Amino acid sequence: MVFAIEEINMNPTLLPGVTLGYRILDSCDHVHTSLQSALSLINGSSEVEESASAPHCLSRAPVPAVIGLASSTPTRAVAHILGRFEIPLISYFATCTCLTDKHVYPSFLRTVPSDAFQVQALVQLMAHFGWQWVGTIGTDEDYSLYGIQAFTELMEEWGGCVAFHHTIPKMPTPKQISAIADALEASTARVILVFATEGQLLKLLSEIARRNLTGWQWVASEAWVTAKILAAPEYQSVLSGTLGFSFRGINISGLTEFLLHVKPSPDPRSVFTNQFWEEQFGCRLTYEGNEALGQPLCSGLEDLRLVESSYTSATPVRVSYNVYKAVYAIAHALHSLLECTSVKSDQRGCNTGSEFTPGQLLYHLKKVNFTNQFGEKVYFDHNGEPVPLYDIINWQRDGKGGIRFQRVGSYDGSSPRGKQLELDDISIQWAGGQNRVPVSLCTLPCLPGTRLARQPGQPSCCFDCLSCAEGEYTNTSGATECMKCPMYYWSNPERMACVAGIEEFLSFQEIMGIILITLSLLGVAAASAVSIVFFLYRTTPIVKANNSELSFLLLLSLKLCFLCSLVFMGRPSKWSCQARQAAFGISFVLCISCILVKTIVVLLAFRSTMSGSTSLKRFGPPQQRAFIFGCTAGQVILCLSWLALAPPYPYKNTSYQGGKIVLECKDIWPLGFYLVLGYIGLLSCVCFVLAFLGRKLPDTFNEAKLITFSMLIFFAVWISFIPAYNSSPGKYTVAVEIFAILASAFGLLFCIFAPKCFIILMRPELNTKKGITGKSIK
Repeated sequence: MVFAIEEINMNPTLLPGVTLGYRILDSCDHVHTSLQSALSLINGSSEVEESASAPHCLSRAPVPAVIGLASSTPTRAVAHILGRFEIPLISYFATCTCLTDKHVYPSFLRTVPSDAFQVQALVQLMAHFGWQWVGTIGTDEDYSLYGIQAFTELMEEWGGCVAFHHTIPKMPTPKQISAIADALEASTARVILVFATEGQLLKLLSEIARRNLTGWQWVASEAWVTAKILAAPEYQSVLSGTLGFSFRGINISGLTEFLLHVKPSPDPRSVFTNQFWEEQFGCRLTYEGNEALGQPLCSGLEDLRLVESSYTSATPVRVSYNVYKAVYAIAHALHSLLECTSVKSDQRGCNTGSEFTPGQLLYHLKKVNFTNQFGEKVYFDHNGEPVPLYDIINWQRDGKGGIRFQRVGSYDGSSPRGKQLELDDISIQWAGGQNRVPVSLCTLPCLPGTRLARQPGQPSCCFDCLSCAEGEYTNTSGATECMKCPMYYWSNPERMACVAGIEEFLSFQEIMGIILITLSLLGVAAASAVSIVFFLYRTTPIVKANNSELSFLLLLSLKLCFLCSLVFMGRPSKWSCQARQAAFGISFVLCISCILVKTIVVLLAFRSTMSGSTSLKRFGPPQQRAFIFGCTAGQVILCLSWLALAPPYPYKNTSYQGGKIVLECKDIWPLGFYLVLGYIGLLSCVCFVLAFLGRKLPDTFNEAKLITFSMLIFFAVWISFIPAYNSSPGKYTVAVEIFAILASAFGLLFCIFAPKCFIILMRPELNTKKGITGKSIK
């Protein structure tokens, strides 16, 4: 500050004819002392009374502007007092976001960015490296409390989590320090953010270094990111690789020479210089009668060039540069104020008399906008904040047993979103000498094929990874939800992609299809063989006695029953879906109608023989044909109505089994199928009852027994078919229906015609009129 003031006083273009003065007081980083010093400035009390020859002061107030303080908590107290008097207070190091409130602190400005900007930069840094599981350490002061609170909120918005937070007390005991170290050692977080000053960290870092706890990636706030005291050898194993944001560093020309020419003085106003001199050289000055107290006396001629300390290493300066900008901001504001007239501006902002007020200076401070000799624009926004500019510092070993603060990137809060953070990842040295970016996650990201599931009561960064369900997939890591595959696609076994579903239907080429085709053709062949036998022996008594016309019609219907099963096979199409049930229903009704007529004929023939009735003549071939036609016509009408109103259609069913698309015929109106089946069942029941009534007829008329047995087989097949049909999945539903058709058709064929063919072919002696009437001699 003194250097900047003297530089301005020698500048002929800035504040010409005006000399800036200053007064320095120590706040001791304490609220009480800070308020005491502030009130001293306001009241105008001074340790040195002004002489009569003192130069004329342009300010009506004892002090028109204040630069300070460093800590946020004392700054809040002082800013609240000075705001009542409109005295500008420009801080160079108080970064708490709480000071942004202009209603509470109307005269507060600062040349250091608010923690709100630093927190945004920190969260972007975490996002850049994928650090979602971060621990925090702070103190119970405003700087730390507000900073960590803002960081926690932004981390949660981004999707990260704060694994833990530990507060270092103002006067920590060894037990408290040990408890914090124990908690750090037990945590799974590998990245730790610290909002504190170097002095507040010393005891904790000493304990961590004593335990040799390494492997954490420390992230520093601007308060300690360039603290040389923490770069001492005993902390290097712990803190090497630290990353953090610091203020822009500038090499101020002439500052080093100015500092090296500082000398002690008996002047009471040089108390700070004298204390510094004694601590720097380890001696005691004798000004004001101070005794040496066992230490050598200072000559006052010691050479600062011969010692190495943070004081003599003034390149580049960071926090001090904020002081430098604050002094120049006040100078430019005062320059603007002194040049202002009421014609140019409003009355409040102009100096109309011989003296100005702090309020007038504050007005111009808020409007300051200039570019300094380092090419940086200096101005304050509506909250009194500067442009948020940071350097990203990495603590790197220099190969000589020391630590150097290496700049590895920058942050410019005024840049567009996404371009604010610039990092040279390759040049970063990580904690523990690693060459890879540390990983700090509560749970590793879910792999492709899985999704994350929150754990109740746990932070959002801690989760379980569950495999996607069938028909869902994820092809990225860390997915929160699985995506459904498109229709007719299915997830692969890894659940990482969708593949086309395998179409499944009862094919002619598969083994089960070949077996059913073979059985169907075998049934047709068997029925044809019986037809040939009956045709060749059509003049024999047994064929004539069994009504050859009905027999041939029955054999034809059985052939149709065997052949209709083929319509159920192959890829379903519109015509096959409509034809299969109609062909099945009509073929079986024709078959059962023929059997029913044969049963009626048997009963009428026995009755006519026994009582001389003419009923058999009344139910002759024309009536038999009409009866069969009528029964079949009813089924035809039922099938046509079903197909006209609600026809089945081809349908791709994906609900049976994962990864398979079952091609089937879907019934819009399932009741239509059961009506067709019920009509067949009704005729079968009538046939069975009539055949059962004639089961005890003489052996000569054994047709009723054969029909009864064939109906029993028919019922057994179709009664077992219904539950099997409803419970069979996919293509096996079709296979069950085909099997029922073939089984019932074979049952009818063999039960009715096998005994007759046996007599015709194997026992021709029974195929005579006497054999049929039972009068043949055995």
